[in-house]
Amino acid sequence: MLRIKRTNSDKAAAKRNIVRKENKFLRGVKITFILGVAFVLAAGVSFNLYLSSLPPINNLDGFKPNIVTKFYSHDGEIIKTFTAYTYSKVEIKNVPQDFINALIATEDKNFYNHKGYDLYGLARSTVQNLLARKLVQGASTITQQLARILFLSNEKTFDRKLKELVIAARIEKTISKDQILEMYMNNVYLGSGAYGVEGAAEIYFNKKLKDLTLPELALIAGLPQAPSVYSPYNNLDLAIKRRNQVLLRMYKMKYITKEQYEKAIDAKVKLSSMPRFYTTNKAPYFCDLVMAELEKLGFDDTDISQGGYKIVTTLDAKAQKAANEAIIKNMNAYGLRGKNQQAAVFSFSPIDGRILAYAGGKDYTQSQFDRVQAVRPSGSAFKPFVYAAAIEKGANPNDLIDDSPVTLGDWSPHNYGNKYRGKIPIYKALMYSSNVCAARMIKEVGIRSVIQLARVLGITTPLEYDYTIALGSNGTKLYEITRAYGAFANGGYVVQPYAIERVETSRGKVVYRAPAVKASHQLSYNTAAIMTAMLKNVIKGGTGAAANIGKPAAGKTGTTDDYKDASFIGYTPNIVTGVWVGNDDNTTNSKAVQGGTVPALIWRDIMKVATAPYKNMEFDYPEVELTNAKPAYENKPKEENENEENAELNNENPENSAETVKPAVTPADVVKNFKQNQAEKENKQPQQTSVPAQPQAPVPDSKAPVPVPMAIPESLH
Repeated sequence: MLRIKRTNSDKAAAKRNIVRKENKFLRGVKITFILGVAFVLAAGVSFNLYLSSLPPINNLDGFKPNIVTKFYSHDGEIIKTFTAYTYSKVEIKNVPQDFINALIATEDKNFYNHKGYDLYGLARSTVQNLLARKLVQGASTITQQLARILFLSNEKTFDRKLKELVIAARIEKTISKDQILEMYMNNVYLGSGAYGVEGAAEIYFNKKLKDLTLPELALIAGLPQAPSVYSPYNNLDLAIKRRNQVLLRMYKMKYITKEQYEKAIDAKVKLSSMPRFYTTNKAPYFCDLVMAELEKLGFDDTDISQGGYKIVTTLDAKAQKAANEAIIKNMNAYGLRGKNQQAAVFSFSPIDGRILAYAGGKDYTQSQFDRVQAVRPSGSAFKPFVYAAAIEKGANPNDLIDDSPVTLGDWSPHNYGNKYRGKIPIYKALMYSSNVCAARMIKEVGIRSVIQLARVLGITTPLEYDYTIALGSNGTKLYEITRAYGAFANGGYVVQPYAIERVETSRGKVVYRAPAVKASHQLSYNTAAIMTAMLKNVIKGGTGAAANIGKPAAGKTGTTDDYKDASFIGYTPNIVTGVWVGNDDNTTNSKAVQGGTVPALIWRDIMKVATAPYKNMEFDYPEVELTNAKPAYENKPKEENENEENAELNNENPENSAETVKPAVTPADVVKNFKQNQAEKENKQPQQTSVPAQPQAPVPDSKAPVPVPMAIPESLH
């Protein structure tokens, strides 16, 4: 009995000890928490007192920013300048009240109540940033944004944030709230080259600010957060969505009535048809690409436009100028002057990936849509991937292939005029761009092999498991198919094109430098050498004769059904360039443009300039012997054979008359030959009818980069 009592007593004592320890621990936590809160409050009060004690900024009334960010080409030429030299001051008394309300509702609802900073908002954003372990949320007031615009960079660091708070507090001591608002509205960057709200009104709506409607004012008020993202020229749907968010905030803050809100969100956006850009810009489509790369690197529009950076790009200024001029000259010579009739150019180095020339259209002021990234059928320009897949599997360019009618499932491709050459070497089948030979070849090597090869070379657009892809029935991007041709030029290696070499601050500090290029070996050296030898013949005497630049070069034409798309993609040892010409609405081109006409001539004019520093450099490949095998009808009289072969070549490709095979081809020559053969087509593409493919082969994942087997061991390269 005594033992039981002692046991119970021990348990009670243990419980009392545990309770005392728990109470002690909780008291410690409470004390730590109270001390922490007290410390934070004390620090906040002290910081607030410090900010309140700061002196004003002298001569701020007459301040005019002069921070300039410039884009440079690789060869040192300024290709774009961001600057406030177009600064056009608007006094706050002339700013519509609806715009002031929209700006405050969107950017800083407590603007008239704080001292330049919002400690509650700062604390909230700090907690969010700590939880995310990075800067994900800001709490900048309009005054802080002005401080950043006038005196600081947009570097996302806590150090810059502290400076921003200090300067904002001093600004508030120097000028009135209305003056702060006026200065902010006159200096904020609002996208598409617009500095200040007056400039934005002119660029987006071709009006004075005072003449804008409520929905137009709301659209501009929504731009400061991300000017390029919300620019209506870049993404109209997103701009409207952002505008409606601004209108909703105005309604919730009772700046507008429900009736005004409902009417404004239904208003259509009527943009200026000819935006006036307040920046110098010699390569606008390329500069848009640079902006996109900078955003991926962590810069935003305000960083770029007002940070005073020197941004050195990969662009070749001479090649870009040649591209701009070649597009206009050759399209005009061919009568392609309509807004709907467009062209695109993409040129890069297959060695290191530097983008050398880039044009997404013929006139940026008419359309900012980038056609280099558009998905359009490639036509016969896709055929080299079919032949490359065959070479990878061991085919020889001198092997004979039957250029005669063929039927695959319910698909029967044909050459123009139902004229065929009989047995011809594979290299001549590509040189003449024979449709039936390409169809026979994809049946021989398999659809799967062709798709796999296209994927590993960088073509990501959907490719149907269908024989018709041999003739380019599927859509591809000019950017991707041109990059893929780079593997033929560079021993089978694929590189990623890039646009920015380095970024320097206004003080010369390099804050970004492009990393070393990464190349992946996706095609055997042997295949690259053979494909180059075959594609050189396309220019020497085939469908691409108009592209002859008088030095070693290889390439392929492409023309789609009903002349909707025409392209020429070619390369030298150092440069790959792709050119596309067509109608924006995917309609038939009334001028019947083919790959060997305008695209080949544009390519020629660009490459003559771009390749000048390399002189007549030859490809670093061993010689590939291409035997001059004669077609099966070789027993016909010689004169008859020559006449028939020339007629077939000219019927398929009107641009390739005897005259145009000469190295020097002018637009006038091509136009003359075209008019003589206007009723004839190059390679009429088949209707995109699905046909049964090889039943024994499973449908592959068209997006999976499956390596293609090498034709020769890697060790022998």
